[in-house]
Amino acid sequence: MTKPPKPMPLLQDADKPIRSRPRKPRDPAQPNLPLDPMPERVEPCLALLKVRPPKGDDWVYEIKWDGYRLSVHIEPTGIRILTRGGHDWTHRFPAIQQAALWLPVGSAILDGEAVVLDEQGRSDFGLLQQSLGGRGGKKTSSAAIFMAFDLLYFDGHDLRKSELDVRRHLLEDLVPAGGQGDIRLSEEIEADGDQLLASACEHGLEGIIAKRRDAPYSSGRLGDWLKIKCVQSDSFFVVGYERSTAAGRQIASLLLAARKHDDLVYVGSVGTGFKESDVSELRDMMDKITRKTPPLPYTGARKNVVWLQPTLIGEVEYRAWTDDGKLRHASYKGLREVQDNADVYEMK
Repeated sequence: MTKPPKPMPLLQDADKPIRSRPRKPRDPAQPNLPLDPMPERVEPCLALLKVRPPKGDDWVYEIKWDGYRLSVHIEPTGIRILTRGGHDWTHRFPAIQQAALWLPVGSAILDGEAVVLDEQGRSDFGLLQQSLGGRGGKKTSSAAIFMAFDLLYFDGHDLRKSELDVRRHLLEDLVPAGGQGDIRLSEEIEADGDQLLASACEHGLEGIIAKRRDAPYSSGRLGDWLKIKCVQSDSFFVVGYERSTAAGRQIASLLLAARKHDDLVYVGSVGTGFKESDVSELRDMMDKITRKTPPLPYTGARKNVVWLQPTLIGEVEYRAWTDDGKLRHASYKGLREVQDNADVYEMK
């Protein structure tokens, strides 16, 4: 039996081995290449606080969710869930991780918010923290769901330069409206901004988000996204606490500070909103960071104050500011995680 003829190398001299040409690094500025490299991480687009909703057809609206900002990376090697500060929290949201595996896409980056909903379907920051074991906790949350509101990368294509309308169209194909899974669509609402805000406040929601429909995705707080709140809620340093004189109560109030350039300024205290579990958690952490002197200028008359290193960041809801720069009708919501990279309120 004769042997089959030896195949000739394609487009090669028979005496020379076949070698591929060295691959040049991809130049991302080249527009004609079919695939874009997947970003390792994307700095989030942040919403600028405004008092009233914007006017005009250039804007679309969504509900403002009260949770942790996350990005879900669906990659060939698996799923990564990153916090706003870039920390890997995949292990803390196993249900969201599993839901991401089931999405009909090879590679993608979804931008959104991890939330826990109350019985009325409203996002509750305190419930989310409880599900994670409190600040610094190591628990995984089976109650948290991911509300997806943007799509930054989709099957080899970087979408950040595309208009919001284009990104949303692809997102809605990937995460259909009305779903009840662990990854859900944060739906756009076609409405008058003032009427939508009034309705959101009437239903006890935190507020609304307005987004410019023709804008690309820009990292940072540039004004393409706006947030309009029903009740003000911001992050402040916890710089001390006032011991309670009431039997069985350990904390009367927390003393709060905001940033002012490179300094801290006292903005008042918060003495309501605490759950029993909050107090125990706070005392355990605060006992480790006490100091003898205030970490900022303080001329108040409060007694039984224990001063703290300004390392804890509390989320506080309030109604307004007093004329002398103090919070009015403040209520404690919980502590922010370091990994969440929360912005401490900056005094103008």
